[in-house]
Amino acid sequence: MPREVSVTEAAALRDAGAFILDVRQPEEWNESHIPGATLIPLGELASRVNELPKDQKIVVVCRSGNRSAQGRDILLAAGFEQVTSMAGGIKQWTAAGFETVSGP
Repeated sequence: MPREVSVTEAAALRDAGAFILDVRQPEEWNESHIPGATLIPLGELASRVNELPKDQKIVVVCRSGNRSAQGRDILLAAGFEQVTSMAGGIKQWTAAGFETVSGP
């Protein structure tokens, strides 16, 4: 998998069954997030990798793309092979017109 994908590529991966991992903080998540995504804040990720599927493609997302790249690198170091970061984050996702939901 490429190390980074566009929001359009991320949407296609999601539609094909990829696991969407949001590494933002809960208050950011509550404002808006991708439907069906799972929240694990970046600071907790290394200790919670056992909650993630190793047999599924994972797209890591954040607000703008910086934390998701860090999250991707944490997962790669933990032995995950099918993981990528969404460039531009939820800001670009929203700007491109893709659906978001709010609340916990």
